[in-house]
Amino acid sequence: MFEHGNLSRDEAREIMLNIADGRYNDCQLAAFMTVFLMRSITTDELTGFRDAILERRLPIDFGDIDAIDIVGTGGDGKNTFNISTASCFVVAGTGRKVIKHGNYGASSVSGASNVLEYHGVRFSADTDRLSRSLDESGVCYLHAPFFSPALKSVAGVRKSLAVRTFFNMLGPLVNPVQPRHQLLGVYNLKLMRLYSYIAQNEGIRCTVVHSLDGYDEISLTAPFKVTGPTGERIYNPEELGWKTASQQDLWGGATVADAAKIFDNLLDGNATSAQENSVVANSAFALVTLDPKLSIDEATALAVESIHSGAARKVFNKFCEINR
Repeated sequence: MFEHGNLSRDEAREIMLNIADGRYNDCQLAAFMTVFLMRSITTDELTGFRDAILERRLPIDFGDIDAIDIVGTGGDGKNTFNISTASCFVVAGTGRKVIKHGNYGASSVSGASNVLEYHGVRFSADTDRLSRSLDESGVCYLHAPFFSPALKSVAGVRKSLAVRTFFNMLGPLVNPVQPRHQLLGVYNLKLMRLYSYIAQNEGIRCTVVHSLDGYDEISLTAPFKVTGPTGERIYNPEELGWKTASQQDLWGGATVADAAKIFDNLLDGNATSAQENSVVANSAFALVTLDPKLSIDEATALAVESIHSGAARKVFNKFCEINR
């Protein structure tokens, strides 16, 4: 790889299986991850890594349930508050089911696991508890290291490197449940094309979103691109009735406590318009992914109602109660 060679899908799978088995030391892992900061990852490499992680994942089965995962790659360097995580509870507040796969932040202050843990959530791999959470609150949270040995093996190295690695790209692809629907946020157009290609090849029904100024979600700070089963399109915030936001509007703060305060304000209907609009936008496109018959306007109205009726807050409170 140092000589600019690429891995085949089978080679990538074998390496990731070895990572899951703890066969490499931290120095080797750091060097390996750094290669992909010097060059782009290939479709075969990303798919092979995904194959191995899903092969070794802790099996969990919720039966034939129509659910969605809303997740970004992270690593966009923007340090936003937990937009995707908040969107999960807003979507669940409309009566839909969400199976969220997440982790601690590696290159940002607050990942999904950080903000949930701050609220007293204790992560679990217990199927009964997870099923109850999904049934009674509408949200089930799968803390990635509990379900994927490879992700657990590299957790310390990722935290030490504190930069985006190819594991950021893998996260959204390896939800152990593989829910039927996904809204995936990516930090550049090249990765959007890569995800779309993998989704098509592997039969994943997902919508991929990217804000053209580099956010791995619909930030409303710039035009954003959406691609999915029905094609692709670039939207301007104003054409959907939202004002363009600034990067500072979405800043997640310097600590997990800062991000958690924004998260709570959002669920309580006390967030700024820019903060709320970003969550509503991501929630709306998630709802359309679940139900393509919905228009964006209809989905937006459902998301706004979920927040201002208190439904999203009720879902979150129930989720925390079950998962303490």
